[in-house]
Amino acid sequence: MRKCISCGREISTIENSVVFPCPKCGEHEIVRCGRCRKIAAKYKCPKCGFEGP
Repeated sequence: MRKCISCGREISTIENSVVFPCPKCGEHEIVRCGRCRKIAAKYKCPKCGFEGP
C-alpha cells in the first residue's frame, strides 16, 4: 500500500498518481497523489531533504 508523501492518502484509488525516485538523491521513492500534484502541494524527501512542488 503506497501513500502520498504530501497528504498521506492511499494512492491506489486516486487518478493521476505517480511514483518516482527522488530527483536529488534517487534513493527514496516519492509517491504523489493526483490531487496533491494538481494543487502543487509541497513534499520533502526524508532521505536527503530535497523539497519539491
